[in-house]
Amino acid sequence: MSTDRLLLRRPVASPAPAARRGPLRPHRVCFPQAADAWMRRASVACSSASDGEAGGMTYKDAGVDIDAGAELVHRIRKMAPGIGGFGGHYIIGDKCYVGGTDGVGTKLKLAFETGVHDTIGIDLVAMCVNDIVASGARPLFFQDYYATSKLDVDLAEKVIKGIVDGCEQSDCVLLGGETAEMPGFYAEGEYDLSGSAVGVVKVDKLIDGKNIVEGDILIGLPSSGIHSNGFSLVRRVLEKSGLSLSDQLPINDGITSTVGEILMAPTVIYVKQVLEIISKGGIKGLAHITGGGFTENIPRVFPPGLGAKIITGSWKVPPVFKWLQQVGNIDDAEMWRTFNMGIGMVLVVSREAADRIIEDSHGSNPAYPIGEVIQGKGVCYA
Repeated sequence: MSTDRLLLRRPVASPAPAARRGPLRPHRVCFPQAADAWMRRASVACSSASDGEAGGMTYKDAGVDIDAGAELVHRIRKMAPGIGGFGGHYIIGDKCYVGGTDGVGTKLKLAFETGVHDTIGIDLVAMCVNDIVASGARPLFFQDYYATSKLDVDLAEKVIKGIVDGCEQSDCVLLGGETAEMPGFYAEGEYDLSGSAVGVVKVDKLIDGKNIVEGDILIGLPSSGIHSNGFSLVRRVLEKSGLSLSDQLPINDGITSTVGEILMAPTVIYVKQVLEIISKGGIKGLAHITGGGFTENIPRVFPPGLGAKIITGSWKVPPVFKWLQQVGNIDDAEMWRTFNMGIGMVLVVSREAADRIIEDSHGSNPAYPIGEVIQGKGVCYA
């Protein structure tokens, strides 16, 4: 989900595990420690909430209340009890059609400030199709909604071009959309975006987490940075830092990109990579790490009584998150509950599958073992 709409959804169920073929081999999954395992100020226990450090910035202080979003979802379920999962499910015969809808939140504010409009459409598509593929579904088509006070055709073309690029990356069709011109409703030069997508998966291939068990492995697929979540807090930190969008990030590990370029990096679209991994078997659950970070999203795919243990030094966290935490004096727990921390998609897999997925990952499609399923509730960080 997008930055400012944190509607937490319930998990739905998982296919039967793939039949084992041949003798079992030893499980060699290990959790290497990254050289810059920097987030060690405090131990973060199994939890779904954070009060933050005294004086430190929080998402709630920035105007986004995750708990209020959860309460709204609770009330919606009383009216529409069938809702749930990262995408909505509609079954016809042996096929399940999976729908997702979203926006890009206040990342749009930075698009207006930087003048970068040709990639925000990729973010829009990504937020929808990544939710759909979390059920194992292949995206079929996408529709967009573009609204502004006065239509700037050249600007709108750039935005739609990004949407087309996102559809190409996810092998889905831009089926249509709506352009709304509403005088006086938006500030001059600004616009709003939302979109929806539909995908399909056979019912017996639906991935829903039902068969996840203690000891299963969590594998993380890297993000490109902040993606499209947490920008209300990001903008507060940026304001406090005194940096401009054209400045270089002080904590950059040798990266020469400007603050604006780093913040506007488009969301990774995981569709092709995830569907390829799914085709080889062993995937029990998928969590798209969006609003609510690790803490709120990973437990959504677990059966009752199970939680996650994350080994926090097992992948390299992008420098932008280190900068955000230091400048904003943001508590560890708040970071894990707000941002993706460099991992945009989490796969819950059998130990047998984990070995193969890690061995097969290479080049631009790496995959890291980042934790395991444990008895309990919520997410623990070690």
